[in-house]
Amino acid sequence: MKRILLFIVASVSFLSVVNAQTIAVKSNLLYDVTTTMNLGAEVALSPQLTLDLSGNYNPWKFSDNKKLKNWLVQPELRYWLCSKFNGHFLGIHAHYGEYNAGGIKMLGMEKHRYEGNLIGAGLSYGYQWLLNSRWSLEASLGVGYAYMDYKKYNCEKCGEQLGSYKKNYFGPTKAAISLIYIIK
Repeated sequence: MKRILLFIVASVSFLSVVNAQTIAVKSNLLYDVTTTMNLGAEVALSPQLTLDLSGNYNPWKFSDNKKLKNWLVQPELRYWLCSKFNGHFLGIHAHYGEYNAGGIKMLGMEKHRYEGNLIGAGLSYGYQWLLNSRWSLEASLGVGYAYMDYKKYNCEKCGEQLGSYKKNYFGPTKAAISLIYIIK
């Protein structure tokens, strides 16, 4: 799966060098807070359209066998209300990821471990502030749908499988405060 993610990022990077006038590289600071490594690239397709591709990966296991292991890929097509990489934008995004999480005191994961995948799509809104000619700060929120297929285990470490579940989720699907470097 890492090879597929690397291929997607390399392909978007290559196509952007060939066809686009502007490329942005970014990191979502909210993912950084959760120790999740992340990287995004955004390429200009026209004066008001960009394609953003972000990915994240968290391989870490914490003390007391707490874990929030996951990877996620989230492409997004953005329409800028004024001009690309400046001001308000509306987006449509998709997402696919896998997770193995448990032992964390949130969302009911304290006494159980969940292992599975998700796929879905959503709509987003964001705003980007130009800090200077190369640096920007961006905030965005998205809502949408995710189909989750997962297994639930009795405890975060060693428990027996309690069952296999499928869930349809509607709600927040994206949150970002990103630091951006623009390559022209």
